Amino acid sequence: MATLLRRSWRGVQQSFMIMRPNNASHTLVDSSRYASSSHKSAIFTSVGALCSTAALLAAWQSQVVSDEAHSQAEVSHKSALKPNEWISFKLAETIKVSANTNIYRFTFSDNEKLGLEVASCLLTRAQIGHKSDGKPNYVIRPYTPISPPDSRGYFDLMVKIYPQGKMSSHIGSLKPGDTLEVKGPISKILYKPNMKKNIGMIAGGTGITPMLQIIDAIVNNKDDLTKVSLIYANISPEDILLKEKLDVLAAKNPNFKVYYTVDKPTSDWNGGSGYITKDMVLKGMPTPSDDTLILVCGPPGMMNHISGDKAPDKTQGEVNDISSFQCWINMR
Repeated sequence: MATLLRRSWRGVQQSFMIMRPNNASHTLVDSSRYASSSHKSAIFTSVGALCSTAALLAAWQSQVVSDEAHSQAEVSHKSALKPNEWISFKLAETIKVSANTNIYRFTFSDNEKLGLEVASCLLTRAQIGHKSDGKPNYVIRPYTPISPPDSRGYFDLMVKIYPQGKMSSHIGSLKPGDTLEVKGPISKILYKPNMKKNIGMIAGGTGITPMLQIIDAIVNNKDDLTKVSLIYANISPEDILLKEKLDVLAAKNPNFKVYYTVDKPTSDWNGGSGYITKDMVLKGMPTPSDDTLILVCGPPGMMNHISGDKAPDKTQGEVNDISSFQCWINMR
């Protein structure tokens, strides 16, 4: 998924009760009323016992608070995803995005976070048919959630349904209450704030999802001054996924800009037309330098056109002429 190229959810915490003594009436004692030293001794012994009890109570309450903090820390670090184990997540709802694309919300315990890092994805698995020997045939596909990486109790997958796509068709057939097997996270790049001054992104279709994960991380961190430029290609204006969100992010954040291009423009379209060209890349991407990173993700045809396909060992193969940059990362 991530190979180097050369070129609103509320957190639910475990609740604890700290036991405190009920308010009690206190009687002031005048020691002069007691003539004998034994009486005074009894008074001081009682006061001493009260002080000891108060000290023990304070220590006990301190331990309870410490245990509470420790338990809450354990909850906050508990992840729903397991890197080496397939976990079943229940589908809660489906939201239609376009004619062939939906957002699927899967849920888990509110006490857990999903456990993704920026930027990473997860793997999905489904049994579809059987092999020739009768054993189950499993189809495995990667997806990048569009929900926050540290979301609690849920994650959202945006899936485009392809007629011949085995996994996308399977996910498209799921009804609320059905489950999907998931494993992860699978790291693409370990993003750190201000790791580069400029990041260029070229995305096509649902290839926007890993880009959005990084964009969100940058614009939601006021200390991250990274400038991001995105070229986003689709078939038609109606096919542009999450356009409304991208436009809002661009309007609110001067360090993020987006340029759209479509294969089939409408009469009122004012963006780019046709496939991504070298001229679009040269004008829309940051200048090549050691402080520039270019990310690419989209369907195979676009990837071959922009950056070339991967080698058999999944490292980057030959880079196409359109790729005039020294540092690219293939996010597919």
